[in-house]
Amino acid sequence: MGRFSGKTAVITGSGRKNGLGEAIALRLAEDGCAIVISDVGQSRDSATGTEHIGTTDEMEAIAEEIRKKGVQASTKTCDVRSLEEVRALAKHAKETHGSLDIWVNNAGIGYIMKPLLEVTEDDWRAVIDVNLTGAFFGVKAAAEVMVEQGRGGRIINIASQAAKSGFPHAQAYTSSKHGLVGLVRSAAVELGPHKITVNNVCPNHVTTGLGAWQNEYFSKVVGAKSVDEYLKAMTARIPMGRPGLPKDTANAVAWLCSDEAEYITAESMNVSGGEEPH
Repeated sequence: MGRFSGKTAVITGSGRKNGLGEAIALRLAEDGCAIVISDVGQSRDSATGTEHIGTTDEMEAIAEEIRKKGVQASTKTCDVRSLEEVRALAKHAKETHGSLDIWVNNAGIGYIMKPLLEVTEDDWRAVIDVNLTGAFFGVKAAAEVMVEQGRGGRIINIASQAAKSGFPHAQAYTSSKHGLVGLVRSAAVELGPHKITVNNVCPNHVTTGLGAWQNEYFSKVVGAKSVDEYLKAMTARIPMGRPGLPKDTANAVAWLCSDEAEYITAESMNVSGGEEPH
């Protein structure tokens, strides 16, 4: 029995091995939480290429790893750009596991990076639609179920250091993550009376599969001789002496889901080793 036994968590964008979503799912499962692994499952269009999404096979592999720990886990494909699909995901959690108590908006596009003058309308919309509109749909769908249940809940967005600071070649990404700050501040006011907290977790760079792609891309943007040189320069900026790890974000999420954090809402919590103090 763990502190989240009897509770169910949905984590969007959690179908990629070694991703933040997987780390969050495994961390919550350690404390007995039933888990719904969700991702796109297959490419839907040019913005959701197979190399950047969790496939149905990967989703099931992660769910099976959780089941081996003696915890319930299921999978449900979902394109967070569709409110209908997001609502179906929330319904799946309640019908399959008995309740919906934790919702983590982790799905995001962090791989459309271009100089400002090269960004197309389609590029902009693709990022905003997933990172910001998709998170709004998640907040809305989760809140609908949680309010009906009448037992409170936790809603958490995985934002970014880019929710606080600007970065080159990341206009849409930075805008979408800044938007999450306003989203939680507004949603928390309305959902507080229902004992539902709404917060952001803002990690700095984490070398997941996506993070490795970003390392390659930005090392060229800044003119680093190699990825190692780029990472060395990054590490030098971080007071704690290392980039973030998936477990850092997962531990922050777990704490925000706990009873100890029941009075914390409308916050955008940095998990950056001191790199982002704002």
